[in-house]
Parts: sequence; structure tokens; C-alpha cells
Amino acid sequence: MTDNHPFGSGMFQGQAKFVDYAHMNQQEVQVNTLDEPVLDTLLRDINMILYKLSYVIIPRMKETQGRKLRNWDLWGPLLLSLLLAMTLGINSNQSSDTIFGTIFIIMWGGSAVITVNAKLLGGQVSFFQSVCVLGYCVFPINVAAVVITFLQSYFGFFLRLIIVGVAFLWSTFSSLSFMSSMMNEEKKVISVYPIFLFYMFLSWFCIFI
Repeated sequence: MTDNHPFGSGMFQGQAKFVDYAHMNQQEVQVNTLDEPVLDTLLRDINMILYKLSYVIIPRMKETQGRKLRNWDLWGPLLLSLLLAMTLGINSNQSSDTIFGTIFIIMWGGSAVITVNAKLLGGQVSFFQSVCVLGYCVFPINVAAVVITFLQSYFGFFLRLIIVGVAFLWSTFSSLSFMSSMMNEEKKVISVYPIFLFYMFLSWFCIFI
């Protein structure tokens, strides 16, 4: 059974239907998607990713939502990590392969470190839940990287700094709105500190790479 949360797994009812996640209620549906057409599967996954991104764009600061995290997907985080790595590698003075590998390792390795740190401090979060949330919340930094990469001739250093700074705060705020409710209350500051470092390091790449 699945839980109706933006970072829960997608639900699909019937053949050839496009799921509207924004208007789904809390009724849980048991479905079998093995026989559904490939196009329906792709549309369902795309709809799921877009719906989760909407919660990153407009964070809901409610701890009850964080507690509803039960399921996860890695399609969104994978696509966002690939997009960020490719974007930063376009105008980098370093090898694009080096940049690609570095960003990929930082995103997935950083998520693992944050999860281990949270669990050691008594947090109730799984590895894949953490990767899912942290990966989707990189989206504002993705947007900043795209803007700076393709419009860099129009931006000075301080304007780039402002754009990336806003993206950093947005990503951090979005992730904390979900992750904070799964942290140990007595050790929440220590638990969330690595999250700041995680997004700060990715933001640094957007400015100086």
C-alpha cells in the first residue's frame, strides 16, 4: 500500500489514463503496471516527477508531510544530477568528464553521508528516502546553473552570486521542510548541518566552474 505524499511512489489506476497527482486523495490503490503500455508508464513517471518538483518550487513547511515519506523514486534525482553535471561541464575549463564524475559523486555520495549522519543521530530516515528528497531539491540549483551557463555574457560576478545564493537558499529550505520532521529533535541542528554544506558545495560549482 502506498502513502499519498509528493515523494511517495506513483499510483496508476486503469489502462491509458494520465494520473493527476495534484488532485489525488488519500485512498490507496493496489495496481499492477506490468501490462500497461510503455507510453502510459512514461507519462505516469513524468507526471510523478513534475508533481514532486512542484513541492520543491513551492515548499510546504508542514512536518506532517515529512512524516508521510514512505516511498521513493530515483528517476527524478538521476535526471537532475545528469542535467546539473552536463550543464556545468559545458563552459568549464576542466575536462567535462571530470566535472560530470565529480558532480555525480557529490550528489549521491553526499546524500549517503547525510543519511548516515542523520541515522547515527537518531533520525528516522532511510537511504533512498534521503536520496529522493535531496535529489529533487537540487532543482533550484539546476535552474541557476542553466541560467548562468547560457546567459553568462550578460551577468557579472555579483549577479551570478545573487542568483546562485537564491537557488542555494531555495534548495536548502525545500529539503528542510521534508527532512527536518525525520530528524532527532534534540540533535536537529547537527543533523541538518551537512545539508547546508551539501547544497553550498553544489552552488559553489555553479559560480566558479
